[in-house]
Amino acid sequence: MQTQLELARGGSVTPAMQAVVQAERVSVEQVVAELAAGRAVLPANPAHTCLVPQIVGRLFRTKVNANIGRSAARSDDETELAKLKTALAAGADCIMDLSVGTCLASLRKAMLAQCPAPFGTVPIYEAVSRTGGAIEAFDPDVLLAVIAEQAAQGVDFMTLHAGLLKAHVPLAMKRLAGIVSRGGAILASWMVERRQENPLYTRWDEVLDICRAHDVTVSLGDGLRPGCQADASDAAQFAELDTLGELVERCRRRGVQVMVEGPGHVPFGQIQMNVEREIRVCAGAPFYVLGPVVTDVAPGYDHITSCIGATAAAYYGASLLCYVTPAEHLGLPTEAEVREGLVAYRIAAHAADVARNLPGARDWDDAMTRARTRFDWNCQFNLALDGKRARERFRETSPVLAEAKDHCTMCGVDFCAMRISRKLADTFNAE
Repeated sequence: MQTQLELARGGSVTPAMQAVVQAERVSVEQVVAELAAGRAVLPANPAHTCLVPQIVGRLFRTKVNANIGRSAARSDDETELAKLKTALAAGADCIMDLSVGTCLASLRKAMLAQCPAPFGTVPIYEAVSRTGGAIEAFDPDVLLAVIAEQAAQGVDFMTLHAGLLKAHVPLAMKRLAGIVSRGGAILASWMVERRQENPLYTRWDEVLDICRAHDVTVSLGDGLRPGCQADASDAAQFAELDTLGELVERCRRRGVQVMVEGPGHVPFGQIQMNVEREIRVCAGAPFYVLGPVVTDVAPGYDHITSCIGATAAAYYGASLLCYVTPAEHLGLPTEAEVREGLVAYRIAAHAADVARNLPGARDWDDAMTRARTRFDWNCQFNLALDGKRARERFRETSPVLAEAKDHCTMCGVDFCAMRISRKLADTFNAE
């Protein structure tokens, strides 16, 4: 079997490629060229039979990923399946299952069967869970086996922290927050305890054999992403990034699709530099960012602190945004918080697409403006990113639509600028 990357290099157009052509309003030649160059990925494991393909790359609409999954402390399969439905209903383009614990294969099977979006995992979580959670005891052979099992099950993309090397760990120990990535901390602890190199790095060719056989897209994890403003753009982060650049080239040589994950906490003024550095070091591979979170002082509102950074990151070059919920830094998100996070990130993604003049992106905004100038409330609610919330809020102060034909309660009849402007327009048009 050939991967989407290999087929694109050969000039073939697959059903998945054709599907995204129609969805993205681009030409098939553009899709093939971006995939062949590695500037875009199309995660599409053939075993994921209900998949509706999505393409991730700068030429296309900015995508949003939603993380769900059980923690070691709370939640169950039923709750996470409900979150999956909520995330999809709220417009998630991709889903990642970050579950830890026992019986993960059965939960993943149920999720895959109900998830038409590209579906991702972090295999090291299951590998460690199989050793009873004993981090230093996890077996690299088990990790490779988990990668193979998840690939056969239909996982479309996997976060693999292969760029965090033993030599990088002392750099991270100079930080204020240390290592905040769960996968990064696991591997760093294992390397220090065993005095061995990262097994994902030393056995990368074996990993690529599995990924190529199932057309699993590699998402190179940033195990040393900064976890606070003080640690952003430091030696540890960029040492790992340089290794990720090497791994990007190794993936491409083997015909394996690859994208690169980006930093978590970054001051706003450093976002452009971070994105442009990733693009340069990783030869244009699609950039998948968590936020970035632009301030550390707003727990409970980190869907906001991070989507501020996410808009900038997408404007400067990121292609996939991993949402952050209000529960970030506090606990496992609820179903309602999953929805809040997705709404915030869909706003960030669309704002960036409008700002970078993506063809057709502003059409949605222009349609909303025309509905507003007509005081067509039902049309506004139908166009709204979260129409249900918009309708509910409107009815709190304007319960009857018939009473709001030419104003809202913000200004009232006499002070409504839209109403006054319409009268001015009628005057000018009559002359």
